[in-house]
Amino acid sequence: MSLWTMQEAVTATGGRAQGNWSVDGISIDTRTLTPGDLFVALTAARDGHDFVAQALASGAGAALVSRVPDGVDANAPLLIVDNVLHGLEALGRVARARCDARVVAVTGSVGKTSTKEMLARMLSDQGRTHAAVASYNNHWGVPLTLARMPRDTEFAVVEIGMNHPGEIAPLAIQARPHVALITTVAAVHLEAFDDVAGIAREKAAVLQGLEPGGVAVLNGDIAEAGVLREVALQQGVKSWWFGSKDKEYQLISAVIQGEETLAQARVMGRDIEMHIQSLGAHFAMNALGALACVAALGADLDKALHSLALWSPVKGRGAREEIHLRGGKILLLDDSYNANPTSMAAALEVLAATPGSGRRVAYLGDMKELGPDEIALHTALARHPSVLAVDQIHCIGPLMQHLHSALPEAKQGTWYQTSAEVLADLPTQIQGGDIVLAKGSLSIALAKIVDGIRNLGHAGPTPIITK
Repeated sequence: MSLWTMQEAVTATGGRAQGNWSVDGISIDTRTLTPGDLFVALTAARDGHDFVAQALASGAGAALVSRVPDGVDANAPLLIVDNVLHGLEALGRVARARCDARVVAVTGSVGKTSTKEMLARMLSDQGRTHAAVASYNNHWGVPLTLARMPRDTEFAVVEIGMNHPGEIAPLAIQARPHVALITTVAAVHLEAFDDVAGIAREKAAVLQGLEPGGVAVLNGDIAEAGVLREVALQQGVKSWWFGSKDKEYQLISAVIQGEETLAQARVMGRDIEMHIQSLGAHFAMNALGALACVAALGADLDKALHSLALWSPVKGRGAREEIHLRGGKILLLDDSYNANPTSMAAALEVLAATPGSGRRVAYLGDMKELGPDEIALHTALARHPSVLAVDQIHCIGPLMQHLHSALPEAKQGTWYQTSAEVLADLPTQIQGGDIVLAKGSLSIALAKIVDGIRNLGHAGPTPIITK
């Protein structure tokens, strides 16, 4: 059965169709478009209408547009609406309404995407599961995720993010989750908020979208837990708490054993053991919150624990990979996708705790959107206890220059303005046996450094993936 017939799409959007078509998927990017997709001509950095002809030539089943683009045949298969984004939102709302799936929404300052992927892995072994792709969590990513949802979906995992106040509630209302998880609240996007409490209130706005009888799964260990509790009470929703003590979902211990984190937890009075293919207590805490969501959705907890042990991270979010050099092999910790003070501290803890007798080397890039305290927050990393176990820290970006200056001289690597400047020095900075971390905000492009490290040798036949 098609994802969308022409008539269904017309009825959903109130648009006007050309041709007689149906589509099996939805795409916003001609580079990843699959034949049979509906191409959505969104306007962002570029006007998607400029790519409609290319999309149709590549096999798109139709295109969602607000006008007939130049170079497109007058009879081309199109769905013409007043506003393309509003048309996509309408498809998302109807797709959600026509589906009986149990839906979980995931938000939080840190850990959204990895927790979303954990949930998708656990639920996919218990029913037909649909989940957001990559970090599609904004004003177009959420409706796109919903519009792509097959009508026979049994579980859905929707990731919801924000940069500014007022963004989360409308997306949560579109998703209409049965369960909403807030992983944590941290000093992220402070340039748009007065304080962290303001961030907590914005994250808690996800509760506005909960279906009647829905469950909020909340982190009880964070300083802003009181804010979350207050909002949950105001919304009149049931709350399940996870954390390190006196919670329905309690993390008792988390220790690194070889290439995994072994965690002991108590769940509704029952003792359980979690095997997580990533290193660090923060991943164990996210996994605990994910397990609470599984239970709240009515899925089987024992099956979920088995599936959790088989989960692996995505590129740039803590994936671990062995790189073979002539002088031996190095272990690369690729956490290059994003960074904030909380996740940076956690990454340094993982680097310090990773088993191995070689040097520990870090490439740290600027943390963006931290507001007026950005310099102090970068400088403060020099005082993090895990820095004691790191042998050398190279810093990338103008803000990280402040960390570089604050580091003990013995640990100071080189400061660089950009990631591209690092590449020429990699052969002399890294040696066999090293454990190497790359971590920074996406705009600093530490992925270039990750690729440069890979190019020093050749990847092992079976990369170790553990986030």
